[in-house]
Amino acid sequence: MKFHSMTAALLASSVLCFAPVAQAATSVLFIGNSFTYGHGSAVRYYRANTVRDLNREGQGGVPALFKSFTQQVGLDYDVAIETRGGTGIDWHVQNRLSVITQQPWDIVVAHGFSTLDSKKPGNPEQLVQTALQLAQALQAKNPKADLRLEATFPRADETYGPKGAWYGKTIGDMAKDVRAGYDLAAKSSPVIKGVIPVGEAWVRAMDAGVADNNSLDGIDAGKLNLWTFDHYHASVAGYYLKGLVVFGALTLQDPRALGGNECSGFELGLSVPQVKALQQVAYEQLKLSYPVKTAPLENLALETPQRCLPAH
Repeated sequence: MKFHSMTAALLASSVLCFAPVAQAATSVLFIGNSFTYGHGSAVRYYRANTVRDLNREGQGGVPALFKSFTQQVGLDYDVAIETRGGTGIDWHVQNRLSVITQQPWDIVVAHGFSTLDSKKPGNPEQLVQTALQLAQALQAKNPKADLRLEATFPRADETYGPKGAWYGKTIGDMAKDVRAGYDLAAKSSPVIKGVIPVGEAWVRAMDAGVADNNSLDGIDAGKLNLWTFDHYHASVAGYYLKGLVVFGALTLQDPRALGGNECSGFELGLSVPQVKALQQVAYEQLKLSYPVKTAPLENLALETPQRCLPAH
């Protein structure tokens, strides 16, 4: 009996030794403002139970969209959000570093104020300085820190409103200026691994006829309005496009692989043609600078949308 007991114990231990070890989820923290938590749209509190709000404000926003997209393609991400409306990276560095550095994140996505500097629109100096400070803080916690900066989408009120800093220029001009500021910031530290082209994707959607380029003069028939009621923040469609671009940039998955029946778009009120058009725009933008794994164009045979699966 003693021999058999020892044999059984040895067999059990060998099974344990050779059992596959579950890989930990990739941790991602989103740092931003109302452009991340989704002000002015149903995205703000969407599936908030699927992400961790480090400020305990119960917001889901674009991070929850990202989480949903990753779940639908079978990827495991632990997603957190740390936001404060009307702020830039400087506010988070000054007020939330202890929260941000509570764990060594695998990836951090961050962006500043929509005009680069709230007091000096178009001036990237503060963004460059504070992006470097954030990168240094993240690296101190994790030597392999991976910080991505997000070039934010352009604003109709700042471009077409007479008091706007880009008044008299095009919406594409604002997107280019914002992107240039983030490119400068990205050069400040090797921890910053790249700039996510959200603003450029918005302009691409407009150039392709998917979206209207000026919400202040009405929306052309058959086109999406990427802005919400204030011509400043995004609509559901605008945040959805942003989420697709972030998803592709971080996972290198083709957004079109989600299919026209993608469940979050359905739950937020987008039609199958709208979902597919936004996925195509995101893919066209991403393929210019990312090795995206191209998905078949006929991504899904059945495109009758269904509700998203419950959070787990």
